[in-house]
Amino acid sequence: MKTEKAMFGAGCFWGVEETFRQLKGVTSTAVGYAGGTKDTPSYEDVCSDETGHAEVVELEFDPSQISYDQLLDVFWANHNPTTMNRQGPDVGTQYRSVIFYHSPEQKAAAETSKQKLSGSGKFNRPIVTQIEPAPKFWRAEEYHQRYLEKRGQSHCAI
Repeated sequence: MKTEKAMFGAGCFWGVEETFRQLKGVTSTAVGYAGGTKDTPSYEDVCSDETGHAEVVELEFDPSQISYDQLLDVFWANHNPTTMNRQGPDVGTQYRSVIFYHSPEQKAAAETSKQKLSGSGKFNRPIVTQIEPAPKFWRAEEYHQRYLEKRGQSHCAI
């Protein structure tokens, strides 16, 4: 089985991880930080809103079971891509909407899906999701991994 990687930021990483973890074809998930300036950032560093990192989920998936386009559909459906640096009550650059791509194919698919959604009329405000090359992924502290699953929850309470 040949797997591929995908990385998404869509607000608090606890709920994002749980959403993707339950998909058939997703073989592993990890929450962490990406896109900032500090090496080995801690949760406290990222929450200071001074490092520029986003809370992200890095996942491995089997493209014979789930396509990157299907992952993009789940990404768009599970957060508001029109709010700059916030999701619900969570505010800060770490909660930005971002797709970090791992290949030219992923970049093209992400841009196409964003354009399609922009033209769909679903949102009355512009989509602010960033599409950027995947930077180094810094795995978050162990207590953040599978946070909701460990607590018997399926989503973040807002």
